[in-house]
Amino acid sequence: MNHSSATSHPFFLPKPVGQLLSHLPAYPGSLLLVTALNRVLTDQLPADVRRYLLHKKLRIHVRDARLTFDFNFTGIRFAPCSGQGAVDLAISASAQDFLRLAQRQEDPDTLFFNRRLSMEGDTELGLVVKNALDALELPVLDLRQWAPQTVLARLVSRRGGRQTPARPRDVK
Repeated sequence: MNHSSATSHPFFLPKPVGQLLSHLPAYPGSLLLVTALNRVLTDQLPADVRRYLLHKKLRIHVRDARLTFDFNFTGIRFAPCSGQGAVDLAISASAQDFLRLAQRQEDPDTLFFNRRLSMEGDTELGLVVKNALDALELPVLDLRQWAPQTVLARLVSRRGGRQTPARPRDVK
């Protein structure tokens, strides 16, 4: 893990940004999260982990962004669920710490022992999730792949290099 100066000086979203984000509806964000989880994780989960996760309600809470994502595992895939009711496991951290975890720049144990990552609920489930993630070959999140010019180039290449002509605008 790369423990740069960002580890000693964590970044937190400004409170007004978190306050604004807290007004967003939860379901679309949970749907986006489970889409990513299904694409990256589901096929790699061992059968014993799948059984353990079956119908467990999980929550990811991004503290500084004041966003919460609720989901469960159906046995086949992760699915978004309502934020109502109790969860089996809630994992909380700042947006930067979740990003650093996804980029493999930070170790979850280090964040946990520095009180920057917390787990509440079924601690055995938390250990199963952590150990399963540690054992998987996951791609490192590279934000450059989401730069507008990179996304546009991928879209154009999928269309066989053809760009659709712009439609004429209605003139009034």
